[in-house]
Amino acid sequence: MATVTFTPNLKRHVECPTEAVAGSTVRAVLDVVFAHNPRLRGYVLDDQGVLRKHMMVFVDGQQIEDRDHLSDPVREASEVYVMQALSGG
Repeated sequence: MATVTFTPNLKRHVECPTEAVAGSTVRAVLDVVFAHNPRLRGYVLDDQGVLRKHMMVFVDGQQIEDRDHLSDPVREASEVYVMQALSGG
């Protein structure tokens, strides 16, 4: 199963422990996580189900390409990281 990890800055707003879940795409993996934690969905996806502009998802160290449909592949041993893009100076 893929491991899905959320960064600490997101954990400040909503409980989101690291989970091992099954799924062959980013969408499938996140849907399993959101089924366990519906409140988290609104922090990660907008009302159209698209990745929010300030969110980033990496699979095995590579930023996903499909931010709309989240169709990037996920292997059984993949590590998926979900984080907020931060800025400042």
